[in-house]
Amino acid sequence: MADFECIETSRDLEALARKLLRQKVVAVDTEADSLYHYYDKTCLVQIASRRGVYLVDPLAAGGLESLAALAPLFAAPQIRKIFHAADYDLFVLKRDFDFQFANIFDTMICAQLLGYPSIGLAALAERNLAIKLPKDEQRSDWSARPLRKTQLCYAAADVRHLIELSEQLERELRRKKRLDWAREEFESLTKREWPARRFDRSGYLRIKGARTLDPVSLSVLRELYLVRDRRARERDRPPFKVLGNQALLEIAQRKPRREAELAGIKGVTNLVVRRLGSEVLEAVKHGREKEHGPIPKRLASNHTRRRMDKVSERRLVALKRWRDQRASELEMDPGVLCPNATLEAIADRRRANADSGEVAGIAGVKGWFAREFSPEIAAVLAEVQPV
Repeated sequence: MADFECIETSRDLEALARKLLRQKVVAVDTEADSLYHYYDKTCLVQIASRRGVYLVDPLAAGGLESLAALAPLFAAPQIRKIFHAADYDLFVLKRDFDFQFANIFDTMICAQLLGYPSIGLAALAERNLAIKLPKDEQRSDWSARPLRKTQLCYAAADVRHLIELSEQLERELRRKKRLDWAREEFESLTKREWPARRFDRSGYLRIKGARTLDPVSLSVLRELYLVRDRRARERDRPPFKVLGNQALLEIAQRKPRREAELAGIKGVTNLVVRRLGSEVLEAVKHGREKEHGPIPKRLASNHTRRRMDKVSERRLVALKRWRDQRASELEMDPGVLCPNATLEAIADRRRANADSGEVAGIAGVKGWFAREFSPEIAAVLAEVQPV
């Protein structure tokens, strides 16, 4: 049998779907083109069963009208679908094809719950299977056709070993009594819905160094950010390929008035000057004319610490001490066991102890964490007495 089979017609896809519906487990991955287009799309869907590897090409010239034939497979509760880092794959498959999912298994989540130091697919394949996966096509343009043989081999390798890898990880999770934790995480992923993509007009505030700018420079940065996005949409290019963030920041700081000054800024090539020079200089001019107002508090940071009283602060310190010690004993990353934001929510409760039901009702607390660790949390909180 060939290393993989390319599926490029609706007839072949329907035949494949019928074949896969007879399987108990399949592995799935996707390739998209977010590095090359403003509006990214699913460019390839890789599926492996115990019988072979199949590369489904939604962009095949005149071939596939849709991928609807795969919908029963993804929704089938009796068939396990294995992913690595399923979050993005589920997002694009739901967005582009309106698929619904049941019974998924995510090898990256397994690695996190097992406390592996490296959780990438290549690292897991080498650690668990002594297999080195190809890495030379990680930044390929998956929207270009025809796909090269090296691209196809790379894409096939991403699913070829997932079934065997998942079996090893499942056995290890069962030994460590964490399989139920993983199952709960998988179920949560199947239910997740993503909001429609919208342009964030305040996204310039998340550029590294933006909040250190004076009001005029920040105003210039905002205008540059809007110009870049408009041109990225027109050219269907990712914004960073139109003009990088650091170049935007330096332009905002230096505020050039002529193209010669603009050309002296790192990251601004002659091509950028020819294509965008006049628009960039106009944006700088508009930004100079009006200072930026105060940054809204809700945009001040990605995670704003909640305001706590002294008792809550002491609870948080005690909870972090407990979490870090417990994570060390479990050989897990502390943030996987319980993120800081969740600890803050627990610490901010007004009672000094917590039973399982109460902890489970706190925003951000996962069910498996509440079931396993509520008694320990209650004990930690009980030791923190009001002043």
